[in-house]
Amino acid sequence: MWLKYGVNEDGILICIEDINRGKTSLKCPYCQGGLLAKKGKAKEHHFAHHGETCRPVANREFPTLPLYDSFNVQLSGKDLAQLKLLWQEYGVKNYPISSYLVTPGLIKAGMLRKNVYLTPREYEFSDLGKIPVGALKLTRFNEVQSPLLLKKLLKLELAFDHAKYKNAPDLAYRLTDVKLYRAQLKRILSCTLYFLEIQTAKDILYKIGVTTRPIKDRLAEIKLDLAAHYQTVAIKVLGTWLHRGNIELYFKHRYRDFNYPIGSLTEYYKLKIEDIEMVLRELQQMQPKILSQDEIDILEENSSLIQVAV
Repeated sequence: MWLKYGVNEDGILICIEDINRGKTSLKCPYCQGGLLAKKGKAKEHHFAHHGETCRPVANREFPTLPLYDSFNVQLSGKDLAQLKLLWQEYGVKNYPISSYLVTPGLIKAGMLRKNVYLTPREYEFSDLGKIPVGALKLTRFNEVQSPLLLKKLLKLELAFDHAKYKNAPDLAYRLTDVKLYRAQLKRILSCTLYFLEIQTAKDILYKIGVTTRPIKDRLAEIKLDLAAHYQTVAIKVLGTWLHRGNIELYFKHRYRDFNYPIGSLTEYYKLKIEDIEMVLRELQQMQPKILSQDEIDILEENSSLIQVAV
């Protein structure tokens, strides 16, 4: 986990993806220390302190969205390796898994569940267990992730309420947790997911992405990016999905075997006819996102909790 947000002079949280690399005028949301924008190729884009990193960031205590940019579900390296092996040997074939192959870590993390219809009761993959191996369909992924997103928000708000009631010394820290989490949630809710077919003189390519702007503005940028690699580019929008910024990174995880980097451009895919039919069918099966009142409040920046605190 990395610090992805800094605070500008107006107190607004700014995402690392929205600024240029290098020295910034932004401050750490926890300690108000100056920040550098680290946007290299080896690590995830993130903010680093000018000087010594403050305790919340150094200890990686700041909140992040569940199942958004990490899909290992906090498994140890050993348990993750075993899960992937079990998927290849049993999950893909929908075979039951004998209990002697199951580690306590996989059970504790909810990766596997007992099949009560088998005797003896052997194990099978849960929905959560299919996520690290990229096997859970997009619709089911939404159903698993959505309640986790709001559950964590509630947990952070309750922690703030408790700190406020106790007049705890970490009250400001708890408030920052809530603000930071709400900013992340607002970002994915504000995004429209899009899927494109791109005809070039050489290939037919596909692209997944998100935008908060009109899709036509984003298409103009994509054409400009591809002009350095292809003489002709024709783009067709195969679908758009409002408020589905949460899906982009899981899509990349699920369909990583089809990824087709073009220079530094990494959101492109090369698919066979049968593959694109499968991908399109899965995307089209996603139901329109119905916003909860909490999500509407976040999009409209209505937070009585934060307003009272300030």
